[in-house]
Amino acid sequence: MATSKITYTGGLRTSSVHVKSGNTIITDAPVDNHGKGEAFSPTDLLATSLGNCMLTIVGIAANTHGFNIDGATAEVTKIMAEQPRRVSEIRIDLHFPANNYSAKEKEIIERSARTCPVAYSLHPDIKKEITFNF
Repeated sequence: MATSKITYTGGLRTSSVHVKSGNTIITDAPVDNHGKGEAFSPTDLLATSLGNCMLTIVGIAANTHGFNIDGATAEVTKIMAEQPRRVSEIRIDLHFPANNYSAKEKEIIERSARTCPVAYSLHPDIKKEITFNF
């Protein structure tokens, strides 16, 4: 079964439907690449996926080890390079709610975040700068 179905709707915009749930994501080309920038660009989604994956995997680890990260956030910054045009760096600032995490819990959080599937799937030339704020 397919994961998603993507339709080019014109004007440098796509609509992607998650087949199982029916949820939709719209993308636009960024302003600096002939687009309107009115939605996530495909490269925005790439960078954002890293933050989503990190928080998801940390959430799984937190559940497994009996602590809570509810309210944690990730601030994502994507850096583009030219020739070829590509994502060259992703900066993720992870913020965890004041919870007095133990040293072991902090270690679990950091290890889990750095070893999420998206992090392993990105090309090693993409610099990943991750900051943990407890």
